[in-house]
Amino acid sequence: MRLTIFSRSSVACLLVGALYGQIAEASSADPLLMIQHRWAQCQYKQSDNDKQIACFKHLITANQQALTQFPQRADLKVWLAINNASLAASQGGLGALSYVKKAKTLLEDVIQTAPNTLQGSAYTTLGSLYYKVPGWPVGFGDDDMAEKMLKKALVINPKGIDPNYFYADFLVDQDKEQQAIKYFKQAQQAPARAHRHLADQARHEEIAQRLQQLEQ
Repeated sequence: MRLTIFSRSSVACLLVGALYGQIAEASSADPLLMIQHRWAQCQYKQSDNDKQIACFKHLITANQQALTQFPQRADLKVWLAINNASLAASQGGLGALSYVKKAKTLLEDVIQTAPNTLQGSAYTTLGSLYYKVPGWPVGFGDDDMAEKMLKKALVINPKGIDPNYFYADFLVDQDKEQQAIKYFKQAQQAPARAHRHLADQARHEEIAQRLQQLEQ
């Protein structure tokens, strides 16, 4: 399924204080942990679309501030890309394209300079963009590049939940459902990630739903 570039509407205002309160509390800790936790909250706990959009926008600001403070940290760059891609998916419309292009640029930089960051997450994220974003002339979508990126992610992290999940999702997009089942099941058996309980729980729910649909 391609990322929708032609829908969705306005942005609702959220109180910024809650997010920046979390940043202040986490100032002595790794900012990546706060960013990952907040992403899961935005992605899975915000059922209202306008509030989800605002949540991701505030998180992008916080992520950018952390990256400015630690400019050599490729993991913060990967997550800035993930947050831009997530905002694009949530917002939709023509304006979403600018966010996925920012994400693409960030991920390409990480792949050039530190490709093994977060067990190859830049490859996973960029691969998912290549098959979800429309192709030329609207976007940069390219199924061949998607497969190339996702397979590289699997080489680096063959047992990871995300590389297996997104490769399975790509295979479904290519009408290769039986092959997809294998990778969804591998994602289902992935080891738990430290500090990622909410994200893992939500992903496992998605995997179970996808397998139920494919195995009917």
